[in-house]
Amino acid sequence: MSSTVDRTLFSEPSGRLLGVVYLSGALLLSGSYGYYVLLTDFTPNRFALVMSAGMALSGVAESLPKRRRRAAGILRIASISVLVSLLVVITSAPELLSA
Repeated sequence: MSSTVDRTLFSEPSGRLLGVVYLSGALLLSGSYGYYVLLTDFTPNRFALVMSAGMALSGVAESLPKRRRRAAGILRIASISVLVSLLVVITSAPELLSA
């Protein structure tokens, strides 16, 4: 009998459309960070970079073929751990995210 976590994390990838949405969000966040660093000479918080990494991992996980359930699950777990660690850093030591 499989648990809800196994069914959710190690399910088949949702498809390329959802993967493209996540990867586009990651590109948008990292692009906005790059814009502020390169063109405006202003260094924003690193929050956007960590969010971008989490979204990129989710996007890659959802873009995998249907038969790659284990790899998609591992990437989903990595994405969740990156985003949860961001929440932990925000609540415990927010100065680590400032530039």
